[in-house]
Amino acid sequence: MNTKGAGPGEIESIYRERFRAFLLSMTALLGDGEAALDVVQDGFAIALRSRGSFRREGNLEAWLWRIVVNTAFDRLRARSRISPMPERAAEDPVTDSDDELKESLLALPERQRLAVFLRYYADLSYGQIAEALGVSPGTVAASLHAARNALRQRLQEVAR
Repeated sequence: MNTKGAGPGEIESIYRERFRAFLLSMTALLGDGEAALDVVQDGFAIALRSRGSFRREGNLEAWLWRIVVNTAFDRLRARSRISPMPERAAEDPVTDSDDELKESLLALPERQRLAVFLRYYADLSYGQIAEALGVSPGTVAASLHAARNALRQRLQEVAR
């Protein structure tokens, strides 16, 4: 096996085994299933093209997550330049707790939101999340702690 680079079979294996986790996470991040499917497929295509840059010092799945996440952020930046997402009117009643949870998640700062998606949708470890985001595991722990506190506070306010 090469000391540098990832084999196409290794990437394909992770794609087959973890596709659902990638798709669910990107759907949650983007709020659009079709866009999420495009992002996951584009991310893996990018990974296949640049597989020689994988240094084998880290986890291959975390490297793939980083590529897919970056692809999603590129999509979000392009979307915001084209047409900003409409905001919900303040007087709109909340009819479904799932909608409120989704809105609460989307209101989190980007790093917190992504850490939540990678931990609870993709079931990645703190170390894998840290590698995927290019931060320390302590930053992941702090981000998740802050996200849980923010979600708890916002959802308690809604319940009142």
